[in-house]
Amino acid sequence: MRYILLCAALFLPGSLALPVLLKPEPWSSGDLKRIQNYLDRFFPPINKADGRTLEDKIKEMQKFFHLTVTGKFNSETEEMMDQPRCGIPDVLDYSTFPGNPRWRKNLLTYRILNYTPDLPRFMVEEAIEKAFKVWSDVTPLKFQKVARREADILIRFAHAHGDSYPFDGRGGILAHAFAPGSGLGGDAHFDEGEKWSQDHIGTNLFLVAAHEFGHSLGLGHSNVQGALMYPIYRYWNPDTFSLPDDDRQGIQKLYGNFSVRC
Repeated sequence: MRYILLCAALFLPGSLALPVLLKPEPWSSGDLKRIQNYLDRFFPPINKADGRTLEDKIKEMQKFFHLTVTGKFNSETEEMMDQPRCGIPDVLDYSTFPGNPRWRKNLLTYRILNYTPDLPRFMVEEAIEKAFKVWSDVTPLKFQKVARREADILIRFAHAHGDSYPFDGRGGILAHAFAPGSGLGGDAHFDEGEKWSQDHIGTNLFLVAAHEFGHSLGLGHSNVQGALMYPIYRYWNPDTFSLPDDDRQGIQKLYGNFSVRC
């Protein structure tokens, strides 16, 4: 199976089949800093002991996104880096994070701590409820909204919010979520710098929330381009959205099939 399970706390364009135009060597200092920052944020850091180079890391990224593997910072790679996306890493260092995190119960509570001014309150609640239903439709999981008491999954819209994973305003990082666990575990944060919507104008809240709640339940990113858990955002019609097989297989490996719901 080609999905990736999250092993630590903490969206989907079509193929970018463009001619590969390499930038001249040596790279400019701006290019070098930009690619290093992206790789450091979303891929494992270079370990001098294993002899891996920056070129190796670029190849790793290009392979993950099904780009032409050159090890060079070219236009195809740059275009992928410019895509709106989820804020958690694409490839994790599994050796430091034992086990596959999952909730040990089937009834999970969630609480919306605040609301984006981009949408009426009821539309936010509908989008969040529908996003959870994506996962409850294929597993034994059930989700219950609570208003005041503590909840397993806390949802907030924020700018800077003190969790070491800062947002960057419109575009770029759209949201992030944390794997099941205590404290921040399961929580989902949405960048208030985005223009949240219920359609294709701006960023669709339902689609981003459904992706982030996959992380809240224990799924990591998939490198399958048609998967919901692919890290790059792509618009689907929410009215006709159906969970792709890759995501369904991943979540059912963690929680089982909905037919065994009790």
